[in-house]
Amino acid sequence: MFFRRSHTAAAVLAGLALTLSACSGSDPETLNEQGYPETLTLAAIPAENSTDLKASYEPVIALLERETGSEVDFVQASDYAGVVEGLIAGNVDLAFFGPFAYVVAGVNGAEMTPLGAVVQDKGTPPGYQSYGLTRADNDQVSELGDFKGKKVCFVDPGSTSGFLYPTAGLIENKVIESGSEADLSAGVQPIYAGGHDASALAIAAGDCDAGFAFDTMVDKTLIEKGDLKPDQLKTVWKSETIAGSLFAANNALGTETIDELRTLFTEKVNADYMLGEGLCTGDCRITDERVWGVVPATDADYNGVRHVCEVTGSEKCKG
Repeated sequence: MFFRRSHTAAAVLAGLALTLSACSGSDPETLNEQGYPETLTLAAIPAENSTDLKASYEPVIALLERETGSEVDFVQASDYAGVVEGLIAGNVDLAFFGPFAYVVAGVNGAEMTPLGAVVQDKGTPPGYQSYGLTRADNDQVSELGDFKGKKVCFVDPGSTSGFLYPTAGLIENKVIESGSEADLSAGVQPIYAGGHDASALAIAAGDCDAGFAFDTMVDKTLIEKGDLKPDQLKTVWKSETIAGSLFAANNALGTETIDELRTLFTEKVNADYMLGEGLCTGDCRITDERVWGVVPATDADYNGVRHVCEVTGSEKCKG
């Protein structure tokens, strides 16, 4: 299994910018009869290792194309930084963000509006937790303080539950002094797994002594897939509830279009509606987070993430 020990953001951003340069359809001169761009570019990154992220977005893509008359160009970015850069450059119309990436995008000048946050099940509030994990048989790690000096798996430097909140937890437990790269490396041996599934599985395999992943990836997704046994990992730390991942629209689309898209996402991007319309079958789940659907969200819902940015002193939070 391969892991990245350094984050080559510049190369990623340059590559994605080139990929997206001809994709955005938000030019007002190319609007279709329904008043939408001829092409809408939707960008996302995988929550788990995936060569076909688009498949998990097919119901959303089909609904968008039917309701807007636009062709949806789906772009699978390699990391959070790529989606942020694409939105800032005006090459992305719609994006699916983790909360931290959403905050970072705003700090760096992206002008966007939340369309809605995802929820795991109908009627539940948006939000999730980060887990601090180790092997169930690892007696040397029983709390976050024991991570000091260990090989620790993180997801990605732009991940909310796979990096930002874990960093705050490590600071509070005096494992590191701040969220700077130097302090992080002085306190633990960081390994960036690239996905929540990869992080959890690396811990289970012993490639990392401990690490982080979001709750349902560990409690549900990997177990249902047969990749992880229910008693294989133990959870030694849980974060506070984190605002849910969300869809956001580039403000270049215009207020009227964004208002229509917000209504579309919060009323129709859910398993109940899509099953009824024949847009998906069986256990209909949306995005690779395998959620039920989308509920209303506002920018203020992410103030908790901004507070954790202040706690960690993360350079990414400063633009």
